Amino acid sequence: MQVLVLYYSKGGNTRKLAEYMAEGVASVEGVQALVRSTQEVTKDDFVKSAGVIAGSPVYFGVMATDLKRVFDDFVGVRKKMENKVGAAFATSGDPTGGKETTILSILQCFLIYGMIVVGDPLSATGHYGVACVGAPDEKTAENARKLGRRVAELCLKLA
Repeated sequence: MQVLVLYYSKGGNTRKLAEYMAEGVASVEGVQALVRSTQEVTKDDFVKSAGVIAGSPVYFGVMATDLKRVFDDFVGVRKKMENKVGAAFATSGDPTGGKETTILSILQCFLIYGMIVVGDPLSATGHYGVACVGAPDEKTAENARKLGRRVAELCLKLA
């Protein structure tokens, strides 16, 4: 079973957070993480995944255009994504920089795709997803691993 960790990263912080998500996914026996940037991902990656964890830096309080482009371009496979798991993460350059609204913009796409949306577990922050300012610190890395693990475990339960 595969979980796609999809991200757009200009400066590297979102990519690093994606890598921590993938570590959490891979910690679950029987589940592999497929890490893809928005430039690398294919429709096949999307469809073959039991879950998708998508992340973006904050751009005016919403996801980056390149991540939105993926959701727009892949709309033709929307019906194949129904009942798969979706989760989100974000990075920003400012403590009040719109991380939660960015996560919500990603989760809205998952809802429209008919996916089952989850936030990070209560053992992390118990909110919309994982977010950080600048590069992820160790606490954020651990929360990302917990969210990756939660998505992987839920994918197994739904299989």
